[in-house]
Amino acid sequence: MRILKRLAPLLLTAIGLSDPVCAETLPGGFVRLADIDPTIRQDIRYAGVNNFIGRPLAGYGGAECIVKRDVGLALKRVQEELARQHLSLKMLDCYRPVRAVHDMVVWSQNGHETPAERRYNPAFSKKDLFRLGYIATHSLHSTGSAVDLTLVDLNADNSRTFDPNKAYADCTAPEAARAPEGSVDMGTGYDCCDRKAHTAARLITESQRLWRMTLVNAMAKQGFVNYAKEWWHFSLPGAGGPAYDFEIKPPR
Repeated sequence: MRILKRLAPLLLTAIGLSDPVCAETLPGGFVRLADIDPTIRQDIRYAGVNNFIGRPLAGYGGAECIVKRDVGLALKRVQEELARQHLSLKMLDCYRPVRAVHDMVVWSQNGHETPAERRYNPAFSKKDLFRLGYIATHSLHSTGSAVDLTLVDLNADNSRTFDPNKAYADCTAPEAARAPEGSVDMGTGYDCCDRKAHTAARLITESQRLWRMTLVNAMAKQGFVNYAKEWWHFSLPGAGGPAYDFEIKPPR
């Protein structure tokens, strides 16, 4: 008993120190991808200003990729295969809180469009994004089973960065004119709402088509399914469940 009494303060201290860790526990089988594979690059676009809305979306308190565990493990296997080709995955969006999806809906209906916003949908108005299937009112991202991603050539110069004050060409323009992605040239920028962004689009070069197929094939080997209108969007059937709305917090 005396030993237990002496240990009691130490045990309470240990429990207190572990509280922050417990507070960071994610619900529903979600994990931080960096804990599964820290070699996978991340550029979570909705946590900053480099996206079609031009500001962080609701619920993106941190720029971190969060997914269901099965998705994270499958991405790790994809990364291991790509590493042998001196390539890396680059995550652009992962789990998306329900409140962020609602934020997109409100934005699409606010009745005005800036030139910077129009870069992402040069052929039609943003109010048509949902009707045309480029944005969904209920997103698989909110279940943790869907991701947006691209490829990085580790042997290339990826130093070009986004400048929010620069007037870039629209997302269908040649790579040198549009906003830099820090990744391989897939023929359009990320979140480009245009037929040219359809995975099997014909209006791209042979090299761009090869990069898309490299990504699609590597993901398909691990069970991921591509969305035909977006070369960057993949989901893992069976890995989802209900939609969640917890906030994404800053990386530890």
